[in-house]
Amino acid sequence: MHGITAKTPDMTNTPTPAPHLVRMKALPDDKPGISPANRSLERGIELLRSFRPGSELLGNADLAERTGLSRATISRLTQTLVGVGLLQVEPRSRAFRLAPAVLSIGHAMRTGSSVLTIAAPLMRQAAEQNKINVGLAAPDRDEMVYLESIRYNRRPSLRSVVSGQRVPMELTSLGRAYLASAPEARRNTLMAHFGQARRTTWRALAAEILLAIESVKDYGFCAASWQPEVVAIATSLPFQGTQYALNVSLSTAEPFKDVVAELAPKLLALRKSILHAFDVAAAD
Repeated sequence: MHGITAKTPDMTNTPTPAPHLVRMKALPDDKPGISPANRSLERGIELLRSFRPGSELLGNADLAERTGLSRATISRLTQTLVGVGLLQVEPRSRAFRLAPAVLSIGHAMRTGSSVLTIAAPLMRQAAEQNKINVGLAAPDRDEMVYLESIRYNRRPSLRSVVSGQRVPMELTSLGRAYLASAPEARRNTLMAHFGQARRTTWRALAAEILLAIESVKDYGFCAASWQPEVVAIATSLPFQGTQYALNVSLSTAEPFKDVVAELAPKLLALRKSILHAFDVAAAD
């Protein structure tokens, strides 16, 4: 493992994401087929995407601000989404919240996920044996979404990570590992978006991302510490044509480079065992 940390920048001072940061809409190559997109459906889904932790209750004005749609359009969409059971109305404020049906859709995704069926038992085993946190995430536009998060930390941490939680692609080891494996055209589109969204800090941040990409290519992983006293390293994990990202992390005050050197062989061994399990499943 000699030289591993020399290529992995110390990211303990990486800025946390600004609350007002404008996240990306759908990427141009996300829509399959050649048929025109259904604009009403697209708008309804963008409205549902406006709900996030900390923004659980939103009125028409809030939704108009977040989506860029007119209040008249928002009113029609919210009425429809309430009618089909995907939104609920809060009587006092006349604002909206996601309905339980949305949770059932997420549950169906998790229970039907082949990658989770294969990878999750091995992730849980690695977390228990090594007393580390293990996570698996997938890209969604310019963010990473945790599909699984198993927490076995050695000391208490104020940060809780659960399935479905989003983290910024550009700041995290998960996101940077994905960028290293993403098709060049998609990576260039994402980098251009990050540059526009983070103009004041982009030069330093871009250098960190490029170093992380180089580290993944040279050593199989990259490292980041975008939360105080949390060190995470990640690697790409291809499965059935999709690039996922796998990470392990620790909440610790130990030196960054020492923690990276400790975690690296554990991550790479876990990746190897999961890829082998993928091959076995494909052969059945």
